[in-house]
Amino acid sequence: MISSFLFTSVWVKGSFILKKQATTFSPLIHGVCMCFIPKDISMTIFYSDKGWFRSLFVHKVDARKDAHSNLLSKKETSNLYKIQFHNIKPECLEAYNSLEAEVQKRLHQDQDYPCEVVGSWNTWYGEQDQSVHLWRYTGGYPALTECLQKLNNNKEYLEFRKERAKMLISRRNQLLLEFSFWNEPLPRPGPNIYEMRTYYLKPGTMIEWGNHWARAIKYRQENNEAVGGFFSQIGDLYVVHHLWAYENLQTREETRNSAWQKEGWDANVYYTVPLIRSMESRIMIPTKISPLQ
Repeated sequence: MISSFLFTSVWVKGSFILKKQATTFSPLIHGVCMCFIPKDISMTIFYSDKGWFRSLFVHKVDARKDAHSNLLSKKETSNLYKIQFHNIKPECLEAYNSLEAEVQKRLHQDQDYPCEVVGSWNTWYGEQDQSVHLWRYTGGYPALTECLQKLNNNKEYLEFRKERAKMLISRRNQLLLEFSFWNEPLPRPGPNIYEMRTYYLKPGTMIEWGNHWARAIKYRQENNEAVGGFFSQIGDLYVVHHLWAYENLQTREETRNSAWQKEGWDANVYYTVPLIRSMESRIMIPTKISPLQ
């Protein structure tokens, strides 16, 4: 038997305090080697939050200095975007496009509404019989609120919604901000096909995603294919949409393959793939009234 001291730990005000108690015990109990501290050591030991003992129990993460919406979005603009996904009854697609074009044209040209259509498309490859609309609200959330209030008091628009509802299977939307390092989505002539690549990220990885793509976007701008990059604020969260324009599917393949010949593109793919939970691609054809042709 060995006479020594037994130290017990107590968590007090953010620190572990080891209290010394006199005891005797055997160095080998049931085959387990017991550690002991010699009698001649007399002290009380404090382990703070920053000590090694604390680090065994708690993984310390540096606090974020700001929301990722502030760190990644454009400071010089206060634009808010809304993306709509409408799943349409197959037999109603043509009628839907005609009705939607008429209403979009009126809203787009009416200065009383602080919103504009950025682009409208029908999905070609991906989810079928689907229409995608991208809107810009100049002035952020106040502009969105103002627009919705005016629309709810617009009898003609309310009638349009009732008629449109007869053609829809389902619909959903998201509110988005644009990445600061992407192009501003501006009208362009056609004909083009558009690819919307949607990435569903792991929560907490948006800053890391933005850091990598801020460097990588330069590899994808030589052919003017980059249209816009957005991340969600309301709706499905940690969702990124990258919008690209190509002359055709063959040009798309050649443009994407050429990126792999540029030093640094492979590193971007290597470091961003682990951030993704899932992803999807849509190939879309612009509607006749879409500013992005």
